[in-house]
Amino acid sequence: MHKFLKKAGSIGLGVALGLALGVLLSVQFSAVANQEGKTPIPYEDLQLLAAVFGKIKSTYVDQVPDDKLIREAINGMVRGLDPHSDFLDGRELEDLKMTTQGKFGGLGIEVNSENDVIKVVSPIEDTPAFRAGIKSGDFIIKIDDTVTRSLPLSKAVDMMRGKPGTSVTLTIARKDETMPLVFKLVREEINIKSIRYKMVEPGYGYVRIRNFQERTGEDLVQALNSLYKETPLKGLVLDLRSDPGGLLTQAVSVSSAFLPKDVMIVYTEGRTSEARMELKARRRDYLGSPVAKDYLADLPGAVKTVPMVVLIDGGSASASEIVAGALQDHQRAVLMGAPSFGKGSVQTIMQIDARHALKLTTARYFTPSGRSIQAKGIEPDIAVDDGRDVLRVREANLDHHMATPKNGKTPEAAKEEAVKAPSPDDDKDKPAPPPVRFEFGSPEDFQLQQALNQLKGLPVIAAIKKEEKKDSAETAEKTDASETLIFETEDKTPEKSNKTDKP
Repeated sequence: MHKFLKKAGSIGLGVALGLALGVLLSVQFSAVANQEGKTPIPYEDLQLLAAVFGKIKSTYVDQVPDDKLIREAINGMVRGLDPHSDFLDGRELEDLKMTTQGKFGGLGIEVNSENDVIKVVSPIEDTPAFRAGIKSGDFIIKIDDTVTRSLPLSKAVDMMRGKPGTSVTLTIARKDETMPLVFKLVREEINIKSIRYKMVEPGYGYVRIRNFQERTGEDLVQALNSLYKETPLKGLVLDLRSDPGGLLTQAVSVSSAFLPKDVMIVYTEGRTSEARMELKARRRDYLGSPVAKDYLADLPGAVKTVPMVVLIDGGSASASEIVAGALQDHQRAVLMGAPSFGKGSVQTIMQIDARHALKLTTARYFTPSGRSIQAKGIEPDIAVDDGRDVLRVREANLDHHMATPKNGKTPEAAKEEAVKAPSPDDDKDKPAPPPVRFEFGSPEDFQLQQALNQLKGLPVIAAIKKEEKKDSAETAEKTDASETLIFETEDKTPEKSNKTDKP
Protein backbone atom coordinates (compact mmCIF):
# COMPACT_ATOMS: atom_id res chain seq x y z
CA MET A 1 0.00 0.00 0.00
CA HIS A 2 2.93 2.41 0.79
CA LYS A 3 4.47 1.86 -2.68
CA PHE A 4 1.06 2.33 -4.25
CA LEU A 5 0.51 5.70 -2.57
CA LYS A 6 4.06 6.85 -3.46
CA LYS A 7 3.58 5.97 -7.12
CA ALA A 8 0.26 7.77 -7.15
CA GLY A 9 1.77 11.00 -5.79
CA SER A 10 2.08 12.51 -9.25
CA ILE A 11 -1.65 12.46 -9.86
CA GLY A 12 -2.47 14.28 -6.64
CA LEU A 13 -3.22 13.36 -3.08
CA GLY A 14 -7.00 13.41 -3.66
CA VAL A 15 -6.88 10.93 -6.52
CA ALA A 16 -4.46 8.76 -4.54
CA LEU A 17 -6.87 8.65 -1.64
CA GLY A 18 -9.63 7.69 -4.02
CA LEU A 19 -7.64 4.88 -5.55
CA ALA A 20 -6.52 3.70 -2.11
CA LEU A 21 -10.16 3.63 -1.10
CA GLY A 22 -10.87 1.49 -4.12
CA VAL A 23 -8.18 -1.00 -3.10
CA LEU A 24 -9.49 -1.18 0.46
CA LEU A 25 -13.05 -1.65 -0.75
CA SER A 26 -11.91 -4.41 -3.07
CA VAL A 27 -10.16 -6.20 -0.20
CA GLN A 28 -13.19 -5.89 2.03
CA PHE A 29 -15.57 -6.98 -0.70
CA SER A 30 -13.35 -9.94 -1.50
CA ALA A 31 -13.74 -11.13 2.09
CA VAL A 32 -17.53 -10.85 1.84
CA ALA A 33 -17.60 -12.55 -1.53
CA ASN A 34 -15.45 -15.43 -0.29
CA GLN A 35 -17.77 -15.76 2.71
CA GLU A 36 -20.82 -16.17 0.49
CA GLY A 37 -18.90 -18.17 -2.09
CA LYS A 38 -20.91 -17.03 -5.09
CA THR A 39 -21.01 -13.23 -5.33
CA PRO A 40 -18.85 -11.84 -8.15
CA ILE A 41 -16.65 -8.90 -7.17
CA PRO A 42 -17.69 -5.73 -9.06
CA TYR A 43 -14.16 -4.39 -9.60
CA GLU A 44 -15.24 -1.93 -12.29
CA ASP A 45 -17.93 -0.42 -10.05
CA LEU A 46 -15.48 -0.10 -7.18
CA GLN A 47 -12.99 1.60 -9.48
CA LEU A 48 -15.74 4.00 -10.55
CA LEU A 49 -16.48 4.82 -6.92
CA ALA A 50 -12.79 5.43 -6.26
CA ALA A 51 -12.50 7.65 -9.36
CA VAL A 52 -15.46 9.81 -8.30
CA PHE A 53 -14.05 10.07 -4.78
CA GLY A 54 -10.71 11.20 -6.22
CA LYS A 55 -12.26 13.80 -8.54
CA ILE A 56 -14.22 15.36 -5.69
CA LYS A 57 -11.14 15.46 -3.47
CA SER A 58 -8.99 17.10 -6.15
CA THR A 59 -11.34 19.50 -7.96
CA TYR A 60 -14.48 20.30 -5.92
CA VAL A 61 -14.82 24.03 -5.22
CA ASP A 62 -14.41 23.53 -1.44
CA GLN A 63 -12.39 20.98 0.49
CA VAL A 64 -14.59 18.18 1.74
CA PRO A 65 -13.50 16.00 4.69
CA ASP A 66 -12.88 12.36 3.80
CA ASP A 67 -15.24 11.12 6.51
CA LYS A 68 -18.11 13.22 5.11
CA LEU A 69 -17.66 11.80 1.61
CA ILE A 70 -17.50 8.25 2.90
CA ARG A 71 -20.56 8.69 5.14
CA GLU A 72 -22.57 10.21 2.29
CA ALA A 73 -21.55 7.27 0.08
CA ILE A 74 -22.76 4.88 2.79
CA ASN A 75 -26.02 6.83 3.22
CA GLY A 76 -26.69 6.73 -0.50
CA MET A 77 -25.94 3.03 -0.71
CA VAL A 78 -28.23 2.11 2.19
CA ARG A 79 -31.10 4.52 1.55
CA GLY A 80 -31.29 3.48 -2.07
CA LEU A 81 -32.32 -0.03 -1.01
CA ASP A 82 -35.78 0.75 0.37
CA PRO A 83 -37.49 3.50 2.40
CA HIS A 84 -36.78 1.84 5.74
CA SER A 85 -33.11 0.85 5.65
CA ASP A 86 -30.78 3.47 7.09
CA PHE A 87 -27.28 4.14 8.43
CA LEU A 88 -27.67 5.43 12.00
CA ASP A 89 -25.10 7.85 13.27
CA GLY A 90 -24.89 9.45 16.72
CA ARG A 91 -28.18 11.18 17.54
CA GLU A 92 -30.23 9.03 15.14
CA LEU A 93 -29.13 5.90 16.97
CA GLU A 94 -29.90 7.44 20.36
CA ASP A 95 -33.32 8.59 19.15
CA LEU A 96 -34.16 5.07 17.98
CA LYS A 97 -33.14 3.58 21.32
CA MET A 98 -35.22 6.16 23.22
CA THR A 99 -38.23 5.49 20.99
CA THR A 100 -38.12 1.73 21.59
CA GLN A 101 -37.39 2.09 25.32
CA GLY A 102 -39.96 4.86 25.84
CA LYS A 103 -37.72 6.76 28.26
CA PHE A 104 -35.12 9.53 28.15
CA GLY A 105 -33.72 12.37 30.23
CA GLY A 106 -35.61 15.58 29.58
CA LEU A 107 -38.45 17.92 30.49
CA GLY A 108 -41.54 16.13 29.17
CA ILE A 109 -42.69 18.48 26.42
CA GLU A 110 -44.06 17.48 23.02
CA VAL A 111 -42.92 20.17 20.56
CA ASN A 112 -42.95 21.06 16.89
CA SER A 113 -41.73 23.97 14.76
CA GLU A 114 -44.14 26.65 13.60
CA ASN A 115 -43.00 29.67 11.59
CA ASP A 116 -39.38 29.04 12.66
CA VAL A 117 -40.36 29.09 16.36
CA ILE A 118 -40.52 26.11 18.72
CA LYS A 119 -44.13 25.55 19.80
CA VAL A 120 -45.36 23.39 22.68
CA VAL A 121 -47.85 20.79 21.41
CA SER A 122 -48.51 19.54 24.92
CA PRO A 123 -46.70 18.86 28.19
CA ILE A 124 -46.64 15.23 29.27
CA GLU A 125 -48.50 14.60 32.51
CA ASP A 126 -46.43 14.39 35.72
CA THR A 127 -43.20 15.72 34.20
CA PRO A 128 -41.12 18.82 35.06
CA ALA A 129 -42.77 20.84 32.27
CA PHE A 130 -46.28 19.80 33.31
CA ARG A 131 -45.71 20.58 37.00
CA ALA A 132 -44.13 23.96 36.19
CA GLY A 133 -47.24 25.05 34.31
CA ILE A 134 -46.02 25.06 30.71
CA LYS A 135 -49.10 24.90 28.46
CA SER A 136 -50.09 23.71 25.02
CA GLY A 137 -49.68 26.59 22.56
CA ASP A 138 -46.75 28.20 24.40
CA PHE A 139 -43.81 29.33 22.26
CA ILE A 140 -40.29 28.58 23.50
CA ILE A 141 -38.32 31.68 22.49
CA LYS A 142 -35.09 30.93 24.40
CA ILE A 143 -33.38 27.82 25.77
CA ASP A 144 -30.90 29.02 28.37
CA ASP A 145 -29.24 31.91 26.49
CA THR A 146 -29.94 30.61 22.96
CA VAL A 147 -32.70 32.28 20.93
CA THR A 148 -34.76 29.60 19.21
CA ARG A 149 -35.99 31.53 16.16
CA SER A 150 -34.76 29.63 13.07
CA LEU A 151 -33.13 27.03 15.35
CA PRO A 152 -33.62 23.54 13.87
CA LEU A 153 -36.16 21.50 15.83
CA SER A 154 -33.66 18.67 16.33
CA LYS A 155 -31.14 21.10 17.83
CA ALA A 156 -33.75 22.56 20.20
CA VAL A 157 -34.76 19.07 21.32
CA ASP A 158 -31.10 18.16 21.94
CA MET A 159 -30.69 21.27 24.12
CA MET A 160 -33.75 20.43 26.24
CA ARG A 161 -32.86 16.76 26.65
CA GLY A 162 -30.04 15.81 28.97
CA LYS A 163 -28.91 13.95 32.05
CA PRO A 164 -31.55 13.74 34.81
CA GLY A 165 -30.77 16.16 37.62
CA THR A 166 -29.32 18.86 35.36
CA SER A 167 -31.19 22.14 34.85
CA VAL A 168 -32.28 24.21 31.88
CA THR A 169 -34.05 27.57 31.64
CA LEU A 170 -36.88 28.11 29.14
CA THR A 171 -38.20 31.54 28.18
CA ILE A 172 -41.82 31.25 27.07
CA ALA A 173 -44.07 33.57 25.07
CA ARG A 174 -47.72 32.96 25.88
CA LYS A 175 -50.84 34.40 24.35
CA ASP A 176 -52.48 37.05 26.57
CA GLU A 177 -49.24 37.50 28.54
CA THR A 178 -47.54 40.87 27.94
CA MET A 179 -44.11 39.74 29.17
CA PRO A 180 -42.16 36.51 28.53
CA LEU A 181 -42.35 33.85 31.24
CA VAL A 182 -39.15 32.27 32.55
CA PHE A 183 -39.11 28.66 33.81
CA LYS A 184 -36.05 27.02 35.39
CA LEU A 185 -36.58 23.28 35.12
CA VAL A 186 -34.66 20.25 36.35
CA ARG A 187 -34.49 17.36 33.91
CA GLU A 188 -35.89 13.98 34.97
CA GLU A 189 -36.15 10.55 33.39
CA ILE A 190 -39.26 10.79 31.22
CA ASN A 191 -41.21 7.58 30.71
CA ILE A 192 -43.64 7.57 27.79
CA LYS A 193 -46.34 4.92 28.06
CA SER A 194 -47.41 3.51 24.73
CA ILE A 195 -50.92 2.65 25.96
CA ARG A 196 -53.94 4.70 26.98
CA TYR A 197 -57.15 3.10 28.16
CA LYS A 198 -60.54 3.90 29.64
CA MET A 199 -64.08 2.64 30.03
CA VAL A 200 -65.90 4.56 27.28
CA GLU A 201 -69.30 3.27 28.39
CA PRO A 202 -70.32 0.87 31.16
CA GLY A 203 -69.05 -2.54 30.08
CA TYR A 204 -67.20 -1.29 26.98
CA GLY A 205 -63.45 -0.84 27.26
CA TYR A 206 -61.11 1.15 25.03
CA VAL A 207 -57.37 0.51 24.69
CA ARG A 208 -55.19 2.62 22.39
CA ILE A 209 -51.64 1.56 21.48
CA ARG A 210 -49.61 4.52 20.20
CA ASN A 211 -46.52 2.46 19.31
CA PHE A 212 -44.84 -0.80 20.31
CA GLN A 213 -42.17 -0.21 22.98
CA GLU A 214 -40.29 -2.56 25.29
CA ARG A 215 -43.06 -2.54 27.93
CA THR A 216 -46.14 -2.44 25.67
CA GLY A 217 -47.19 -6.00 26.47
CA GLU A 218 -46.86 -5.45 30.22
CA ASP A 219 -48.69 -2.13 30.00
CA LEU A 220 -51.49 -3.85 28.08
CA VAL A 221 -51.91 -6.38 30.90
CA GLN A 222 -52.12 -3.53 33.42
CA ALA A 223 -54.71 -1.72 31.28
CA LEU A 224 -56.92 -4.78 30.82
CA ASN A 225 -56.75 -5.72 34.50
CA SER A 226 -57.76 -2.16 35.45
CA LEU A 227 -60.74 -2.28 33.08
CA TYR A 228 -61.91 -5.65 34.38
CA LYS A 229 -61.67 -4.41 37.97
CA GLU A 230 -64.35 -1.84 37.13
CA THR A 231 -66.78 -4.31 35.56
CA PRO A 232 -66.79 -7.43 33.35
CA LEU A 233 -66.44 -6.28 29.76
CA LYS A 234 -69.19 -6.76 27.19
CA GLY A 235 -66.90 -5.53 24.42
CA LEU A 236 -63.43 -4.12 23.80
CA VAL A 237 -62.10 -1.68 21.20
CA LEU A 238 -58.38 -2.00 20.41
CA ASP A 239 -57.26 1.19 18.69
CA LEU A 240 -54.22 0.82 16.38
CA ARG A 241 -54.89 3.90 14.25
CA SER A 242 -51.81 5.94 13.35
CA ASP A 243 -49.65 3.44 15.24
CA PRO A 244 -46.38 3.41 13.25
CA GLY A 245 -45.08 0.10 14.64
CA GLY A 246 -42.09 -0.72 16.80
CA LEU A 247 -40.78 -3.91 18.38
CA LEU A 248 -41.66 -7.24 16.80
CA THR A 249 -41.76 -9.13 20.11
CA GLN A 250 -44.30 -6.66 21.46
CA ALA A 251 -46.57 -7.18 18.45
CA VAL A 252 -46.41 -10.89 19.25
CA SER A 253 -47.12 -10.15 22.92
CA VAL A 254 -50.20 -8.03 22.20
CA SER A 255 -51.55 -10.62 19.75
CA SER A 256 -50.92 -13.44 22.25
CA ALA A 257 -53.00 -11.64 24.88
CA PHE A 258 -56.15 -12.23 22.82
CA LEU A 259 -55.40 -15.49 20.98
CA PRO A 260 -55.26 -19.16 22.07
CA LYS A 261 -51.91 -20.55 23.12
CA ASP A 262 -49.45 -21.63 20.41
CA VAL A 263 -51.39 -20.35 17.39
CA MET A 264 -49.39 -18.71 14.59
CA ILE A 265 -49.13 -14.92 14.79
CA VAL A 266 -46.60 -14.03 12.10
CA TYR A 267 -43.82 -15.65 10.13
CA THR A 268 -40.93 -14.02 8.31
CA GLU A 269 -38.92 -14.95 5.24
CA GLY A 270 -35.46 -13.66 4.36
CA ARG A 271 -32.09 -14.72 2.96
CA THR A 272 -30.46 -15.79 6.23
CA SER A 273 -31.56 -18.45 8.69
CA GLU A 274 -31.92 -15.78 11.40
CA ALA A 275 -34.38 -13.90 9.18
CA ARG A 276 -36.66 -16.92 8.80
CA MET A 277 -38.85 -17.21 11.88
CA GLU A 278 -42.23 -18.52 12.99
CA LEU A 279 -43.61 -16.53 15.90
CA LYS A 280 -46.50 -18.00 17.82
CA ALA A 281 -48.57 -17.20 20.91
CA ARG A 282 -46.02 -18.72 23.26
CA ARG A 283 -43.87 -17.17 25.97
CA ARG A 284 -40.49 -17.72 24.32
CA ASP A 285 -41.57 -15.68 21.29
CA TYR A 286 -42.55 -12.56 23.22
CA LEU A 287 -40.48 -12.66 26.42
CA GLY A 288 -37.03 -13.04 24.88
CA SER A 289 -35.82 -14.91 27.97
CA PRO A 290 -36.75 -18.36 29.34
CA VAL A 291 -36.51 -17.09 32.94
CA ALA A 292 -38.53 -13.87 32.51
CA LYS A 293 -41.90 -13.70 34.27
CA ASP A 294 -44.80 -14.42 31.92
CA TYR A 295 -46.86 -11.27 32.48
CA LEU A 296 -49.64 -12.53 30.17
CA ALA A 297 -50.42 -15.18 32.79
CA ASP A 298 -51.90 -12.39 34.92
CA LEU A 299 -54.64 -11.59 32.39
CA PRO A 300 -58.31 -12.32 33.17
CA GLY A 301 -59.42 -15.41 31.28
CA ALA A 302 -62.32 -13.50 29.72
CA VAL A 303 -59.85 -11.47 27.62
CA LYS A 304 -59.55 -14.44 25.25
CA THR A 305 -63.25 -14.36 24.33
CA VAL A 306 -64.50 -10.79 24.86
CA PRO A 307 -66.03 -9.41 21.61
CA MET A 308 -63.48 -7.12 19.95
CA VAL A 309 -63.25 -4.45 17.29
CA VAL A 310 -59.80 -3.36 16.08
CA LEU A 311 -59.55 0.14 14.57
CA ILE A 312 -56.95 0.70 11.81
CA ASP A 313 -56.19 3.45 9.33
CA GLY A 314 -53.60 4.47 6.77
CA GLY A 315 -51.15 5.29 9.56
CA SER A 316 -51.32 1.79 11.07
CA ALA A 317 -48.01 0.27 10.01
CA SER A 318 -45.69 -2.65 10.55
CA ALA A 319 -46.09 -4.05 14.09
CA SER A 320 -49.67 -2.77 14.29
CA GLU A 321 -50.39 -4.51 10.97
CA ILE A 322 -48.99 -7.75 12.40
CA VAL A 323 -51.49 -7.56 15.28
CA ALA A 324 -54.39 -6.61 13.02
CA GLY A 325 -53.57 -9.35 10.51
CA ALA A 326 -53.24 -12.05 13.18
CA LEU A 327 -56.52 -11.15 14.89
CA GLN A 328 -58.28 -10.97 11.52
CA ASP A 329 -56.90 -14.29 10.21
CA HIS A 330 -57.93 -16.10 13.40
CA GLN A 331 -61.36 -14.39 13.28
CA ARG A 332 -60.77 -13.10 16.78
CA ALA A 333 -61.82 -9.51 16.07
CA VAL A 334 -63.65 -7.39 13.55
CA LEU A 335 -61.35 -4.89 11.81
CA MET A 336 -62.86 -1.50 11.16
CA GLY A 337 -61.65 1.75 9.61
CA ALA A 338 -59.47 2.22 6.51
CA PRO A 339 -56.78 0.09 4.81
CA SER A 340 -53.51 0.12 6.72
CA PHE A 341 -50.17 1.55 5.56
CA GLY A 342 -48.81 -1.61 3.93
CA LYS A 343 -45.36 -2.04 5.40
CA GLY A 344 -44.60 -5.74 5.41
CA SER A 345 -40.87 -5.73 6.13
CA VAL A 346 -38.71 -6.28 9.19
CA GLN A 347 -35.66 -4.17 10.03
CA THR A 348 -32.74 -5.53 12.05
CA ILE A 349 -30.56 -3.11 14.02
CA MET A 350 -26.94 -4.19 13.52
CA GLN A 351 -24.45 -2.41 15.75
CA ILE A 352 -21.31 -1.40 13.80
CA ASP A 353 -19.46 0.30 16.66
CA ALA A 354 -20.31 2.38 19.74
CA ARG A 355 -21.77 5.25 17.69
CA HIS A 356 -22.94 3.65 14.48
CA ALA A 357 -25.49 1.04 13.50
CA LEU A 358 -27.12 -0.25 10.36
CA LYS A 359 -30.89 -0.49 10.23
CA LEU A 360 -31.31 -3.01 7.45
CA THR A 361 -34.39 -4.66 5.99
CA THR A 362 -33.75 -8.36 6.50
CA ALA A 363 -37.12 -10.07 6.06
CA ARG A 364 -40.68 -9.84 4.83
CA TYR A 365 -43.42 -10.82 7.23
CA PHE A 366 -46.61 -12.74 6.50
CA THR A 367 -49.89 -13.12 8.38
CA PRO A 368 -50.87 -16.59 9.70
CA SER A 369 -52.80 -17.36 6.50
CA GLY A 370 -49.78 -16.47 4.35
CA ARG A 371 -50.81 -12.97 3.29
CA SER A 372 -48.11 -10.42 2.58
CA ILE A 373 -49.35 -6.90 3.18
CA GLN A 374 -46.28 -5.25 1.60
CA ALA A 375 -47.41 -2.21 -0.43
CA LYS A 376 -51.04 -3.39 -0.03
CA GLY A 377 -51.98 -3.13 3.62
CA ILE A 378 -54.58 -4.88 5.74
CA GLU A 379 -58.13 -4.38 4.52
CA PRO A 380 -60.69 -3.75 7.27
CA ASP A 381 -63.71 -6.05 7.50
CA ILE A 382 -65.92 -2.96 7.74
CA ALA A 383 -64.80 0.25 6.02
CA VAL A 384 -65.62 3.37 8.02
CA ASP A 385 -64.49 6.71 6.57
CA ASP A 386 -64.07 9.64 8.96
CA GLY A 387 -62.40 11.88 6.37
CA ARG A 388 -58.82 11.61 7.65
CA ASP A 389 -57.34 9.16 5.13
CA VAL A 390 -57.89 11.08 1.89
CA LEU A 391 -54.54 11.58 0.10
CA ARG A 392 -52.61 9.89 2.92
CA VAL A 393 -49.23 8.60 1.73
CA ARG A 394 -48.78 4.85 2.11
CA GLU A 395 -45.98 2.35 1.51
CA ALA A 396 -46.92 1.94 -2.17
CA ASN A 397 -46.29 5.67 -2.71
CA LEU A 398 -42.72 5.61 -1.32
CA ASP A 399 -39.69 5.57 -3.61
CA HIS A 400 -37.77 2.25 -3.68
CA HIS A 401 -40.50 0.41 -1.77
CA MET A 402 -40.22 -3.37 -1.85
CA ALA A 403 -42.66 -5.56 -3.73
CA THR A 404 -43.61 -9.13 -2.85
CA PRO A 405 -44.21 -11.74 -5.60
CA LYS A 406 -47.80 -12.95 -5.76
CA ASN A 407 -49.34 -15.76 -7.80
CA GLY A 408 -46.09 -16.42 -9.63
CA LYS A 409 -45.49 -12.81 -10.66
CA THR A 410 -41.96 -11.47 -10.63
CA PRO A 411 -41.05 -8.86 -8.00
CA GLU A 412 -40.88 -6.30 -10.83
CA ALA A 413 -44.41 -7.09 -12.00
CA ALA A 414 -45.74 -7.08 -8.47
CA LYS A 415 -44.10 -3.73 -7.83
CA GLU A 416 -45.55 -2.27 -11.03
CA GLU A 417 -48.98 -3.40 -9.90
CA ALA A 418 -48.46 -2.09 -6.37
CA VAL A 419 -47.51 1.42 -7.41
CA LYS A 420 -50.86 1.89 -9.09
CA ALA A 421 -51.98 3.14 -5.69
CA PRO A 422 -52.95 6.83 -5.89
CA SER A 423 -50.07 9.24 -5.47
CA PRO A 424 -50.43 12.62 -3.79
CA ASP A 425 -49.25 14.14 -7.10
CA ASP A 426 -52.29 12.67 -8.85
CA ASP A 427 -54.49 15.05 -6.88
CA LYS A 428 -52.16 18.03 -6.68
CA ASP A 429 -54.79 20.31 -8.23
CA LYS A 430 -57.43 19.29 -5.72
CA PRO A 431 -57.62 21.15 -2.41
CA ALA A 432 -56.47 18.95 0.48
CA PRO A 433 -59.34 18.14 2.83
CA PRO A 434 -58.93 19.53 6.33
CA PRO A 435 -57.88 16.96 8.93
CA VAL A 436 -60.45 15.85 11.44
CA ARG A 437 -60.77 17.69 14.76
CA PHE A 438 -60.85 15.15 17.55
CA GLU A 439 -58.68 13.22 19.94
CA PHE A 440 -58.58 9.46 19.46
CA GLY A 441 -60.97 7.99 22.01
CA SER A 442 -62.98 11.19 22.56
CA PRO A 443 -66.78 11.47 22.23
CA GLU A 444 -66.19 13.10 18.81
CA ASP A 445 -64.29 10.04 17.54
CA PHE A 446 -66.59 8.87 14.72
CA GLN A 447 -64.86 5.54 14.07
CA LEU A 448 -64.87 4.68 17.78
CA GLN A 449 -68.61 5.33 17.94
CA GLN A 450 -69.16 2.97 15.00
CA ALA A 451 -67.00 0.35 16.72
CA LEU A 452 -69.25 0.58 19.77
CA ASN A 453 -72.29 0.23 17.52
CA GLN A 454 -70.77 -2.94 16.05
CA LEU A 455 -70.19 -4.41 19.53
CA LYS A 456 -73.76 -3.57 20.57
CA GLY A 457 -75.30 -4.99 17.40
CA LEU A 458 -76.45 -1.56 16.21
CA PRO A 459 -76.20 -0.23 12.62
CA VAL A 460 -72.75 0.97 11.58
CA ILE A 461 -72.50 4.20 9.57
CA ALA A 462 -69.96 3.87 6.76
CA ALA A 463 -68.87 7.51 6.45
CA ILE A 464 -68.98 10.77 8.35
CA LYS A 465 -71.24 13.45 6.85
CA LYS A 466 -69.61 15.82 4.37
CA GLU A 467 -70.53 18.91 6.34
CA GLU A 468 -68.76 17.46 9.39
CA LYS A 469 -65.61 17.01 7.31
CA LYS A 470 -65.71 20.66 6.21
CA ASP A 471 -65.82 21.89 9.80
CA SER A 472 -62.92 19.72 10.94
CA ALA A 473 -59.52 20.98 12.13
CA GLU A 474 -56.22 19.43 13.22
CA THR A 475 -55.98 15.88 14.56
CA ALA A 476 -54.59 15.63 18.09
CA GLU A 477 -52.11 12.82 17.40
CA LYS A 478 -49.66 12.72 14.47
CA THR A 479 -47.41 9.78 13.66
CA ASP A 480 -45.28 8.64 10.74
CA ALA A 481 -45.01 5.10 9.51
CA SER A 482 -42.16 3.35 11.22
CA GLU A 483 -40.58 -0.10 11.35
CA THR A 484 -40.88 -3.54 12.80
CA LEU A 485 -37.55 -3.78 14.60
CA ILE A 486 -35.24 -6.53 15.77
CA PHE A 487 -32.09 -5.61 17.69
CA GLU A 488 -29.22 -7.91 16.77
CA THR A 489 -26.82 -9.14 19.42
CA GLU A 490 -23.10 -9.56 18.84
CA ASP A 491 -23.48 -13.24 18.02
CA LYS A 492 -25.90 -12.26 15.19
CA THR A 493 -28.98 -13.87 16.68
CA PRO A 494 -32.24 -11.94 17.13
CA GLU A 495 -32.58 -10.56 20.65
CA LYS A 496 -35.54 -8.83 22.26
CA SER A 497 -37.08 -7.62 19.10
CA ASN A 498 -37.20 -5.22 18.75
CA LYS A 499 -42.66 11.33 15.47
CA THR A 500 -43.47 15.42 17.04
CA ASP A 501 -40.29 15.31 19.15
CA LYS A 502 -40.35 14.95 22.93
CA PRO A 503 -37.55 16.64 24.90
